[in-house]
Amino acid sequence: MIESKIMLCDDHSMIRRGMKLYLQFDLGFRDITETASCNELMNALNRKKYTHLILDIILPDGSTLEVIPVIRKLYPEVHTMVFSMQPPEVYGEALKQYGIKYYLSKTAGEEEILNMLKQFLNNKQPAPDTGETGRQNPFVTLSPRELEILHYLLKGIGTKEISELLNITMSTVSTLKNRILEKTHSKNMKDLFQLATLYNLNF
Repeated sequence: MIESKIMLCDDHSMIRRGMKLYLQFDLGFRDITETASCNELMNALNRKKYTHLILDIILPDGSTLEVIPVIRKLYPEVHTMVFSMQPPEVYGEALKQYGIKYYLSKTAGEEEILNMLKQFLNNKQPAPDTGETGRQNPFVTLSPRELEILHYLLKGIGTKEISELLNITMSTVSTLKNRILEKTHSKNMKDLFQLATLYNLNF
């Protein structure tokens, strides 16, 4: 059996430390690397072959939504789980477009965390969703690209800077911004901020 090589990517050291303790002492895994930014993550992936990634979404230098498509293309064999405070009904659905089926909330209880980690690290299919899917959440219809733009909009970053950060045209940013406002039924940025706060989107 190939030994699991796990990458933890989260900008909070206490979160990484807690997850590492679960992996080491509860599940018996030893080969665990920590990173705290998108840049560190990509550099680490370039240096070493990993079997599993456990990633947050919001990092100091951007959103992992920006690098996940690259990771899926360059390292298709790597299994990926997102471990985040962001609403799973929003980001979990978007990430399925990249083949990422494991989405674990940081608010989950210890038993749920351990059970999902066991399934994920044993490369099992996650249990199918049951019950409500959160369709009432206005952000659930946003695409991964729109969620990238949303992240920067909520941080108060302007169109020009977003275009430079994501290497896309300003007109594309404006189009995506208008689409976000339309999908969330927001009249302006103030409405969008209030809605994001109401539905616990962190930025």
